[in-house]
Amino acid sequence: MRDFTFYAPTRILFGKGKIAELPEHIAAIGKKVLLATGGGSVKRTGIYGALTELLQSAGIEWVELDGIQPNPKITSVEEGVKLCKQNKVKAIVALGGGSVIDCCKAIAAGVYHKGDLWEMVENNDITRALPLFTVLTMAATGSEMNGNAVISNMALNEKKAIKSELLKPVASVLDPTYTFTVPRFQTAAGVADIMSHILECYFSDVHCAAVQDGISEALLKVCIEYGRRAVVTPTDYTARANLMWASSLAINGLTSCGTGNAWSCHAIEHQLSAYYDITHGAGLAVVTIAWFDHILSEKTLDKFVAYGKNVWGIKGEHPFAVAKEAIAKTREFFSSLGLPETLRGLGIHSSEYFHEMAKKAVKDDLRHAFVPLDEEDVVAIYSASL
Repeated sequence: MRDFTFYAPTRILFGKGKIAELPEHIAAIGKKVLLATGGGSVKRTGIYGALTELLQSAGIEWVELDGIQPNPKITSVEEGVKLCKQNKVKAIVALGGGSVIDCCKAIAAGVYHKGDLWEMVENNDITRALPLFTVLTMAATGSEMNGNAVISNMALNEKKAIKSELLKPVASVLDPTYTFTVPRFQTAAGVADIMSHILECYFSDVHCAAVQDGISEALLKVCIEYGRRAVVTPTDYTARANLMWASSLAINGLTSCGTGNAWSCHAIEHQLSAYYDITHGAGLAVVTIAWFDHILSEKTLDKFVAYGKNVWGIKGEHPFAVAKEAIAKTREFFSSLGLPETLRGLGIHSSEYFHEMAKKAVKDDLRHAFVPLDEEDVVAIYSASL
């Protein structure tokens, strides 16, 4: 196990009605905030009304940024920064899923950035940030408890990640009932996203990280059991609660402590989202299977066997048979949730940009991944996904 520093400062307000506790934490910092949302669902479901009523009762004023899209765009970041500066806000409240929260993280840093905001994203140039609070409405990205964000620039077909301790939310509300109305496809994509966060850390060349591996295996089994339940019965509180907490723990640094390699599947999928604006989790479900098939070898076999036996309960004696069955079960699970098995199922029918995307993907240091990948490896994974 490698040396590490673990820091998780976010206060988690977990459970039904816990949103009532949020205003006191916001008011301790300031009484003027930017309130950011995505589509109109938070207003239709009443979450927006409940939050704004609480803010008003606490004497907190707000200005609004709405319409933040999936795969949040730099244009929304620019708009949010402008609003923050014009209104001299003291904090940001993100009401929504990972896209809204990611956008707000970039806004929080962008307020203090001098210069072009896309250059800030490209260079991860973050020196200061406004305090951020979140009210989560979808279990997927884990952005409610970490300092990471991903922003897209569709004009350049680019999708870049930023990361800083300064971007970790001060407090996050996790009320499982707020995810009851998430559509089946988005719920399924969220499950795939959570599992990918875990798998990217689990498939590591660091040995003897028994604590991290054990946590990862437990979280994966939670996703499998409760992911199925949430898709079948959207209002299953137990299922939604377990997925919501798994989402946070999957990528708050807990499973990556002392194990980290470059993340292969995310680097590869980010290019698909940048070029085709597809749903991130659905893209990961497709890419993960192709990546599994591509990297299975004598060198990686032990990890696949551990995954097959400890997560899927496979009893076989022949290692390669166990590994291949583990991959097959993962594919079958994603398919059972209603996720497509190929890129064609996501509307991508051509290999036109594969080489161009692969060239960008390997810039995410994939030579230091669990299995080092070059451009041709990435092209092969894209092709196998088609």
